[in-house]
Amino acid sequence: MATIAYTIWSEAGGVGKTTFTVTLAAAHARHGQRVLVVDLDPQDGGATHHFGATEERANPEADNLVRHMIGRPKGDFDDLVTSVADGIDLVPSHNMLESLERNLLRAQRMEEDMGEEFVPERQLRRVLEENDVPAAYDVVLIDPPATGGQHVYNAVYAASNLLIPLELSAKGRESVEGMRDTVEGIEAALDDVEVGVLAVVPNRVSNTKKQAEYEADLEAQEFPVAPVEIRERRAMLEGAWDEQVTPYAFATGRERVRERELETLAQFDELARYVSAQFDVDIDADDIPEEERL
Repeated sequence: MATIAYTIWSEAGGVGKTTFTVTLAAAHARHGQRVLVVDLDPQDGGATHHFGATEERANPEADNLVRHMIGRPKGDFDDLVTSVADGIDLVPSHNMLESLERNLLRAQRMEEDMGEEFVPERQLRRVLEENDVPAAYDVVLIDPPATGGQHVYNAVYAASNLLIPLELSAKGRESVEGMRDTVEGIEAALDDVEVGVLAVVPNRVSNTKKQAEYEADLEAQEFPVAPVEIRERRAMLEGAWDEQVTPYAFATGRERVRERELETLAQFDELARYVSAQFDVDIDADDIPEEERL
């Protein structure tokens, strides 16, 4: 895809993957970029819930992304897209995502019985390209679940780039090692894709000796490390979740603005600029409207 497209993913659950997706989507939008979030997570805790876009999630008759991926849409792709907070567009999740793998394999059998090719891992990318998403958006962020399978394979193949939030812990180190195996497996199965890792981003960092050891170990790995590390900001992030707004809206909308939270949000702005630069797209802090600057 010609646009800035990346998947935010970690094998370890509970590392802030969806929070990263929502916050980075807002950071890109603050810089004037047109942003689409694709929610591939069948669980209730994904971007769709965060943005409060769950109206059709449980409606079995509603058109949804899975129907488009198996070639049985009920309407236009554009009708799936809903505008949510802070100028962000969203393709919301649907309960049918729980059976994505089964539906893709069924569609594959039907197509192959008719002599047609159908590669399950390529279907999200096909849908996005056939509907001119790269031309309509500057940034596409994909939010899959932590567990592997077709959700992750489709997300990784569609974007071909990963951003990895990582807690500095033994669990986080193991998830990086497992992720390397997953990426290599996708590349081996699909010989027309090379997956790039934009960066590993240390998340929920605190000043502990043990975390410093893990950070030094991480720097010795082959994956690049982001120029920022995100501190522990549970109150802000959980508050944004509860109110179904972006962390920017939550932090700046309270009577008492906390400087440490603004510093963290400024780091997400910097991270959005860093990611854009990996695609040879230059955005600047001055692109943020003056009234929205932190």
